[in-house]
Amino acid sequence: MRDNQSPPDKRPVPTMRDIAAVAAVSQSTVSRVLSGVATTVPIAPQTRQRVLETAQALGYRPNPLARGLRGASTNLIGAVVRDFSDPFFAGAIEALVAESMARGYNVVLSHAPGRKEDVVSLTAALETRHTDAVVLLGDMQEHPQLLADLRHSMVPVVALWPGTSPREFPTVDADDRAGIWAGLGHLESLGHRRIAFVSGELPGGYRVRENAYLDFMRDRFGAVPPGYLEHCPNTLAGGDAALRRLMEIPQPPTAVVTSTDLVAVGVLHAAHSLGATVPEKLSVVGFDDILIAAHTVPALTTLRMPISEIVGHAVAHAVALARDSVGAARQPTLEVFEPSLIVRDSTAPPPR
Repeated sequence: MRDNQSPPDKRPVPTMRDIAAVAAVSQSTVSRVLSGVATTVPIAPQTRQRVLETAQALGYRPNPLARGLRGASTNLIGAVVRDFSDPFFAGAIEALVAESMARGYNVVLSHAPGRKEDVVSLTAALETRHTDAVVLLGDMQEHPQLLADLRHSMVPVVALWPGTSPREFPTVDADDRAGIWAGLGHLESLGHRRIAFVSGELPGGYRVRENAYLDFMRDRFGAVPPGYLEHCPNTLAGGDAALRRLMEIPQPPTAVVTSTDLVAVGVLHAAHSLGATVPEKLSVVGFDDILIAAHTVPALTTLRMPISEIVGHAVAHAVALARDSVGAARQPTLEVFEPSLIVRDSTAPPPR
């Protein structure tokens, strides 16, 4: 026996009464704020924010199952993610959790694997958890049962980066075309004319970034040089193999733009192996600005996806819809945010 062992710390579970006392408001006000339901008595934004911050500081956690059974708000947002293994979605999930918690919500994560043989329904995705809203991350058209369930659900849905999926819900996306043109314009300003594009395969045959490249090259230089458009899996190995093919062309490119940073890192690896020093002999531009992009050697010039802005807007919209008992604002809409060019060390003027 270890008689000298201290008993476990059993702190009392904070209640709405505790929050009301600290925030200097009534318990009914706390209840109305945390429930998220529409009320006839308006609550000042400053008061609402004070209650939410106090609840978070005290570590208050509602019982979502009990609240869901009563038909009240659960303060849960369901997130269905296309691919947990994609570094891009890892950053998006982190932003989603942060934005949701800042508004007094927790996130229930679910995975929609990118295989057509996997039948995913809403019940299977979120099990029996009651959520106030659902956020879709990525192209979900390979899961028709899930989309059908969401169409007939009373729970509001907001879609992010839907790819080629039909616009059935309020949607937030990025202007990929503007991003690609910004990256190509940067290379053109450095003096590059022989610019290739490595297009990673994305769900639903998404080709917006590739088509933007084709349009830019035709607009500025009249045509795409033969062999300068490469398709590959959206993987490190895919990017590596694609650059090796490009460098076998009689007149290889002096610059390469990729559809994703994941492919770009593979391109950098192949360039190093082939002795095509970046950026002295070959410039490389990625797309997304995933976490590793700033730490490659050399650091990758890329188009930064405005993840925080996109996710923040989506969460705010989802919460607003969840609190709208009428549901009149749930018609399909589209908000678009423009990526920004981040110039690092992987681009320079072409060799002479």
